[in-house]
Amino acid sequence: MKEIFDAKKDYVLEDDYALLRPLNSVDFEQLKTFGINEPELWKFTLQNAGSEEGMRGYLETALERREKGTSYPFIVFDKTKNEYAGSTRLYDIDVANKNLSLGYTWYGKNFQGTGLNKHCKYLLFEFIFEQLEFERVEFRLDSDNERSMRAIKSLGCTFEGVLRNNGYRIDGTRRNSSVLSILKNEWLESKKDLLRSKINDDK
Repeated sequence: MKEIFDAKKDYVLEDDYALLRPLNSVDFEQLKTFGINEPELWKFTLQNAGSEEGMRGYLETALERREKGTSYPFIVFDKTKNEYAGSTRLYDIDVANKNLSLGYTWYGKNFQGTGLNKHCKYLLFEFIFEQLEFERVEFRLDSDNERSMRAIKSLGCTFEGVLRNNGYRIDGTRRNSSVLSILKNEWLESKKDLLRSKINDDK
């Protein structure tokens, strides 16, 4: 059943493996260890959360943008490990044109390569395309981030091109951003089954 997106509503997405719930200010206590102890997570990010204060600022910015209705951040909980694993976010939300971007996604190193990301993306695509009935999801990432590029392509997304020299990295250098996308009709016609089969293969 179609639902109109409401940034003030608390959306909870879950399956047997993963739970995504709205990020809130008290989650700083759950996530600060990633900022303090895993600086490599922030190499390709636009906002440096690689310290206790960095993580606090990261959460504050995410929550401010949710308040404005342009962004919707989730915290990710891994049910198999019974631990908080990271965060992801809907952003550049354009309700009128039924487009949004999906990104600001990161997981602690103990949760990478475990299949958690596939479960999260399945839940998010199902939510975005089937519950909210958006038409397009876009991904933008540093063109040098080969790991994330492989992960996004494995979800069934299409590479569209490169935005040249379009932003700053946290070290002050300029970056090129690769753009990929997936459409609602692609999800419903084939990509949903493809991702579900990959999830099942991981079990």
